[in-house]
Amino acid sequence: MDIKSLLHQNENKDLLRFTTAGSVDDGKSTLIGRLLFDSKTIYEDHIATLKKDSSKHGSAGEDIDYALLLDGLKAEREQGITIDVAYRYFSTPNRKFIIADTPGHEQYTRNMVTGASTADLAIILIDASRGILPQTKRHTFLASLLGIKHILVTVNKMDLVNYSQAVFEKIKHEYSGFVSKLEIHDIHFIPVSALKGDNIIENHSDSMPWYTGQSVISYLETVHISSDRNLIDLRFPVQYVNRPNNDFRGFAGSVASGVVRVGDKITALPSGQQSKVKSIVTFDGNINQAFPPMSVTLTLEDEIDISRGDMITHIHNVPKIKHQLDAIIVWMNESPMDPGRKYLIKQTNSTTTCAISECCYKFDINNLHRSEANTLELNEIGRVLIDLQRDIIFDSYTKNRITGSFILIDYLTNLTVAAGMISDRNPDDEQIVMNKDNDKHISKQKSLITYEERANKFKQHPSTIWLTGLPMAGKTSIAYLLEKRLFDLGYTANVLDGENMRLSLSSDLHFSEYDRSENTRRTASVATLFNENGIITIVALVSPYSKDRIKAKNTIGDNNFILTHLDCPEHIREKRDTKKMYSKAKNKEIKYFSGVSAPYEAPEAPDLYIATDKTSLEESVNIIMKELKKRNIIE
Repeated sequence: MDIKSLLHQNENKDLLRFTTAGSVDDGKSTLIGRLLFDSKTIYEDHIATLKKDSSKHGSAGEDIDYALLLDGLKAEREQGITIDVAYRYFSTPNRKFIIADTPGHEQYTRNMVTGASTADLAIILIDASRGILPQTKRHTFLASLLGIKHILVTVNKMDLVNYSQAVFEKIKHEYSGFVSKLEIHDIHFIPVSALKGDNIIENHSDSMPWYTGQSVISYLETVHISSDRNLIDLRFPVQYVNRPNNDFRGFAGSVASGVVRVGDKITALPSGQQSKVKSIVTFDGNINQAFPPMSVTLTLEDEIDISRGDMITHIHNVPKIKHQLDAIIVWMNESPMDPGRKYLIKQTNSTTTCAISECCYKFDINNLHRSEANTLELNEIGRVLIDLQRDIIFDSYTKNRITGSFILIDYLTNLTVAAGMISDRNPDDEQIVMNKDNDKHISKQKSLITYEERANKFKQHPSTIWLTGLPMAGKTSIAYLLEKRLFDLGYTANVLDGENMRLSLSSDLHFSEYDRSENTRRTASVATLFNENGIITIVALVSPYSKDRIKAKNTIGDNNFILTHLDCPEHIREKRDTKKMYSKAKNKEIKYFSGVSAPYEAPEAPDLYIATDKTSLEESVNIIMKELKKRNIIE
């Protein structure tokens, strides 16, 4: 192969960006150093320097300290930890790589966020001798928050635990339990010894014959990332208007997502003017189509007004245009966040002034809990509402990492103070958190009709029958049959079905853990209102999380709540599935589907348990009716 062909082949290799994360001294730098060394991508003079530095600064005894390849700062070498984000490039015959080696200390969370913000994959290292630590969970949560779709968990230092399979399996089980709460669906586990080189390059380790999977480099070379790119929603932020002469007017920028082709009908935002793509110009000549992350210049058939910061999209697929944002931000400045203070917000190629109108809550990223907060300190992460001086064009971060992300800049010092990710919510349509100053003035209003008077009037004890279970377990069918039975007997009942809630009161919610919890909360609130008005309420809702069902019970009241778990095997649920939802979820056509790509926590002690594969609809209703009579809910 001649040099020109070789260079062309190398230029067209697929590129994988990945970051390393984990607790301090889990071996991140050693792992990457070993990858660079064993893949023979280090020059001889670097190797000589590495050997010299290993004897002077190393912590690996007489062996080469591979971590020194990345620990470039003097402070890092003295402390033996990584402080800054170290970027390295290397290549194998199959793929090119850009590595971001990020810090493990909690105080360097902002550095980890910086390194992971553009990553396709995260390598989470766990020290086999120490197990899962708070930093492990912290960085996994951050990876999830930053939209990283692929996680490679490398259980390192297996040599310190005698290459024990039992230790590896225990860590794998514990980590899988933690990550089930997050929106990460592609997780791979590899036991390694970065110091000794086990399972780093070679697919087989004599020390761990029980592991027959891929090595780290083999997995990195083959992990599928091409489908991660959004090729549906065209987003072309205009970086500048290119007009070298009176005969040419083009709009230059990088394709953030989607595919643009010559002849496509487009809309220029925010003006809304429409045209067609006349040509796609590059340094090497005109092309017929462009896709992420290509930098091109578009010319249009019509002379329409477009300037820097505007966005070109397809005419029937446009992003949101608002002056308010609901976002998750990572505070990156020594001075605390100051709600109400003026900041600059930079998103794609657009910059405007803004103010943080409210801090909704902050995360404890060790246990994923949320707590009330009025401000954010350095490295803290929270949810905020932001008011902008003018509209900006954006998508949610989960839909588009480029148009859904932004930075906040101090208006006076010009320092970057925060990085943010725009959520799916729309603050214009929903008041997320009440203004704290008004809370003390709000109180529950009471009806002139008592609970007992309504119960006597309707001749029933108004309660909620909460049907939970995986999709196609029979919730909706049983709910409506139960409602009909009660109606025929003269009782007043109503069904709150999950799909109906999604089409009405919860139409703004998606299927993240938070949105599912919010949907359960809203349903419980509506059920409470119905009960207070004397109506028996039947809830048919997956409600996958135990904590949310407990909250629902507390909202409605212990004596008014009957938790009923409807259950049946997977093959029965799939047989009932006329919409082929299970099949689509398994083929990754549907995301966050309970029981396939999202968790479901079955009740440990429900009031009623019904195996719907063994019990007919009529029999199931009879079981519930018997319980209602037993509790004197009906006569």
